[in-house]
Amino acid sequence: MHIGVPAETRAHEARVAATPETIKKYVTAGHRVTVERGAGSAASFTDEAFAAAGAELADAATAFGAELVLKVQSPVESELATMKRGAVLVGMLEPFNTENAARLAAAGVTAFALEAAPRTTRAQSLDVLSSQANIAGYKAVLIAADLYPRFLPMLMTAAGTVKAARLLVLGAGVAGLQAIATARRLGAVIEASDVRPAVKEQIESLGGKFIDVPYETQEEREAAEGVGGYARPMPASWLARQATAVHERAKQSDIVITTALIPGRDAPTLISAETVEAMRPGSVIVDLAAGRGPGLPGAPGMRGGNCPLTEPDKVVTKHGVTIVGHTNLPAMVAADASSLYARNLFDFLKLIVTKEGTLNIDMADDIVAATLLTRDGALARSA
Repeated sequence: MHIGVPAETRAHEARVAATPETIKKYVTAGHRVTVERGAGSAASFTDEAFAAAGAELADAATAFGAELVLKVQSPVESELATMKRGAVLVGMLEPFNTENAARLAAAGVTAFALEAAPRTTRAQSLDVLSSQANIAGYKAVLIAADLYPRFLPMLMTAAGTVKAARLLVLGAGVAGLQAIATARRLGAVIEASDVRPAVKEQIESLGGKFIDVPYETQEEREAAEGVGGYARPMPASWLARQATAVHERAKQSDIVITTALIPGRDAPTLISAETVEAMRPGSVIVDLAAGRGPGLPGAPGMRGGNCPLTEPDKVVTKHGVTIVGHTNLPAMVAADASSLYARNLFDFLKLIVTKEGTLNIDMADDIVAATLLTRDGALARSA
């Protein structure tokens, strides 16, 4: 099979969908691989390294003209126009973005959105959300440490003792847990909150303190359990109690990292404008949900994050608090993010490409069925 790896062209994207490591495996399996020249340069992978692994170097049109195209983000309109009808596209294709799904269907491509893979043991090796969220949680702490005007660890010096920074993590999924682990290694005192009671043990095992907001009704308990590894929207009664607890903890915190996302919905508001105003000057908020929250008042088309004062792809200061709104933290660690993502893709392709190099879409496979977004000019799933 002819596999194409184009360069990513969307803003703030530095990753690439294949690396010399995975290309060598594709070539060994008998596939022809075409990589667009310069596709890996932003992630520190040279054209020479791709060629040494067995790839052909060509222009974007040749890469997009392959039978199977590997991408990080969904192609833009001009790129999609160069793909063949019936070609296979695999990447992070925003399965809940109905407009983008309609574009892919109209182009006649068979598209697989890997974000839609089930959160099961069998799917772990191709779980792109986890591999990239892990990096985002790590990078969030480093960005916060860089912007915070004090030390993170406690230091005992001849000039006196410096207290350790207090760090609050909201949302203890993959990104949140990595943030806790990284901050702990840097010496911060950590508290964390999550709607799911099951993560308490994980938070505490990493050295954080769990902020417990008790459940008062059966509805609250059921919502907290989540579905398929994802959080569900919580009842208003519980959210009100959590907001009060978060407000009090945030006032005492030096750094807040928010990671809460709900598939197919706006990211919930966790840090209100009033809470930001009550925080200490010099505090830092890193909002991993930037660009995926509710719309920003007075800014058509712009969306905030877990904090309504977050501005996507900007670092702003409000009420003396620095708020970080980077929307693509994994791309800021592009080499390792690309390596992990490329391995995710390699493992996924084992499910849809036979050893003989032919396409086999087995809808009886729960991973294949869940990720198939478009096929034969139509939507294959509800976007």
